Amino acid sequence: MLKIAVDDLSGPEIARFLADHVEQMRSLTPLESKHALHLDSLRKPEITFWSAVDGDSLVGCGAIKRLDTNHAELKSMRTRPTRQRSGIASQLLEHILSEAEDMGFTRLSLETGSGEFFLPARRLYEKFGFRRCEPFADYQHDPNSTFMTKAL
Repeated sequence: MLKIAVDDLSGPEIARFLADHVEQMRSLTPLESKHALHLDSLRKPEITFWSAVDGDSLVGCGAIKRLDTNHAELKSMRTRPTRQRSGIASQLLEHILSEAEDMGFTRLSLETGSGEFFLPARRLYEKFGFRRCEPFADYQHDPNSTFMTKAL
């Protein structure tokens, strides 16, 4: 059974998991278009980070970053590559959406890649009601980025 819990990012397994995420994003996206956060950036007070564990195995993660009192950004969504398309991302996103509402947010936005590799992620977000939008927060228009938002 999948257990999703707030993670303080102190363990070596999550550090490796996130390092792999950043490395993969760098291999797929030009440096100026890469927005994946490093471990230290995820430890800021405006970020809440969750890990998804199946048995003893870390299988996914996700975070939200407070932008203002009503608006947050979805960050660091990742599923272990060997577990992709097994429902982990859906369970994690459902959990994060519920938590974001409980925290009082009325809008959740995200940036993801626009390339073919990111198509499954964009479809997942659309399935959960996210729609394309203009860049938000400090983002600028970028052909490598797709911006999406959802009212909560």
